[in-house]
Amino acid sequence: MSQAAIAQQVGIGASTVQSWLATGTFPERKPREQASHLDRYLPSLILRWEDGCHNIAGLFRELVEQGYTGSYESVRDTLVRLLPQGRKNEASATSKALPLPTSRQAAFLFLRRPEKLRVEEQETLVKLCHINPEVDLAYDLVQQFVQMLRTRAGERLDDWLDQVERSNLPELQSFAAGVQKDKDAVRAGLTWWINNGVVEGHVTKLKLIKRQGYGRAEFPLLRKRVLHAV
Repeated sequence: MSQAAIAQQVGIGASTVQSWLATGTFPERKPREQASHLDRYLPSLILRWEDGCHNIAGLFRELVEQGYTGSYESVRDTLVRLLPQGRKNEASATSKALPLPTSRQAAFLFLRRPEKLRVEEQETLVKLCHINPEVDLAYDLVQQFVQMLRTRAGERLDDWLDQVERSNLPELQSFAAGVQKDKDAVRAGLTWWINNGVVEGHVTKLKLIKRQGYGRAEFPLLRKRVLHAV
């Protein structure tokens, strides 16, 4: 057969057929040797996996703290390919490429307690924070503020405001500007145990009574019902 006929039948280019025939044998490709950012961390990664830590998002955060600069997907794919119990879930892990969340979903992830996030939510959060250093900084600042609110640590407010001012994050800076306008009240809210929960409860009760009597009676009956409820 001519080289053109061989190329047509095999489905490759005529120049490829010509070069292969010139070598006299099939030109085996040399495997590409490409170093990975993850190679130097593999021993510790495998040890952590064998110790029972199978949370890929948590392992990725540990690697970042050790200086790893690669992607989350590289860590996940390596664990799936090399480690025990990773290969078992290879189909689901590789096919389940987590899409980026909406702004509302991202806000939910940023505000929630990290220990209460599901594994999928932790992976999404790690992927978000790894997209850009500004996202990672925003998450850190949001968590600091939420922690102040939960622990009544209002004395840390000034330090938090200074960090936001240096962050170059317009969205958080806009929020911080509103806090600055009424900082004493905000600090009191982040410090004191007193709140307006009782007042809001009475307001809810009054609205319920009013709606129950809508269209059925006039003000005198509404007044008596309110006084009786109080």
